[in-house]
Amino acid sequence: MLAVLILSFVLGIALGTSIIFIRQSKTLRELGYSVVAFYAADSGVEAVLYKDKSCYPPACSTSSPPVYCTSVCRGLIAPYTTSTILSNEASYDVTFSTSTTGTTTIKSIGAYKNTSRAIEVVY
Repeated sequence: MLAVLILSFVLGIALGTSIIFIRQSKTLRELGYSVVAFYAADSGVEAVLYKDKSCYPPACSTSSPPVYCTSVCRGLIAPYTTSTILSNEASYDVTFSTSTTGTTTIKSIGAYKNTSRAIEVVY
């Protein structure tokens, strides 16, 4: 009887610690997903900044600007939105907007395996 009680106690401790370890490993895995989602959001910001820069002379030809540039090659047409799926299956959704006061806002949401992270740049 005493042996059964001791084995039950040891089994309870073993099961309790295994549940803790399983939860911790899941948390660490999701932390890795969070980092990938953050870098996907950063990629979205960089992509929009590159497109905005390419819409200014001398990178932009006024005779045939890219479709996302204004007709006079002075920046992106606001509001501008784009979505991209990256090669590692992460994705980003970006919104580029300007206000009447001259403030430009870029909001990018990166996603990877049900984890999302967002970056907002205002300048």
